[in-house]
Amino acid sequence: MVDSKNQRRLAYEVLDHDPEKEDVHKFFKRAGFMISSRNLFVHGITTDGSPLYPDVIQETFPGVAHQVCEFHILKEITKNVLKVIAKIRKTMYAKIPKLGRGRPSSNAKKLFSRSKKMRDRITELFMNRYLFVQHGLSKTEQHKISKISNGCADLKSLRQLMDKIYSLFDRRCRTDTALEKLAKLRSKLSRFKHLDKILSKIHSPNLEKALTFLDDKMLEATSNSVERANRRHRKMQKSIYRVRTQTSVIHRIAFDMLRDRDIEQRPIVLNALHEARCSNGVNYALYPD
Repeated sequence: MVDSKNQRRLAYEVLDHDPEKEDVHKFFKRAGFMISSRNLFVHGITTDGSPLYPDVIQETFPGVAHQVCEFHILKEITKNVLKVIAKIRKTMYAKIPKLGRGRPSSNAKKLFSRSKKMRDRITELFMNRYLFVQHGLSKTEQHKISKISNGCADLKSLRQLMDKIYSLFDRRCRTDTALEKLAKLRSKLSRFKHLDKILSKIHSPNLEKALTFLDDKMLEATSNSVERANRRHRKMQKSIYRVRTQTSVIHRIAFDMLRDRDIEQRPIVLNALHEARCSNGVNYALYPD
């Protein structure tokens, strides 16, 4: 649990099993007691798309606004878009004309040239697949996408779809306006029956809950400190095997929270130490870790 305004972790719990509703309820109850004991209140709660949270939040913090994290919503949609692009590549690969073994004859040179162009296009689509889900494209990248999508309506539709989805999370937009845009987008996408996986995510009610922050300046679209800590631990577990144990994870999170708490005082301590050493006639170069 993180204070999203100050990006500071407040409470945590490490489980040796998949979380269940009882575990979430105990954690929220303990966190609620910690918050109320400090005469604070919860303005809003941002979680991922897990179904374990909504009922527990209404029991523990009744009347508090609950929204779904933008990061997790976009992650699911972009993942499905990349899967559709993989299917398009397989379809394009199946259309490559079959060639016999050995050097092509004079009659098969045109067929060989066509086959090579199709393979090069599939390779270019694979190497630049990230452009179809990237937020914000330069003019060079837009030109590259139009070149790759030439002759394939599905690829053009996927890029236009991602542009419209990213526009929903624009802070300059109100929640009602974003919901109207979402309704129009859903009606237009009803014609594309072959994009069933993407449609299932766009029709999910979690996408509507992710737009709550547009009307509330106190709420953040996502909790960066949580995602930053998760990335740090995943990277650590790849290089340090002992961090995988439950005890090591608990100690490591506690150490990180202690370090975050004292990070504001570190420049003051470093400057005081630097001045003390300079006053003694010794000049050291200090490099904060």
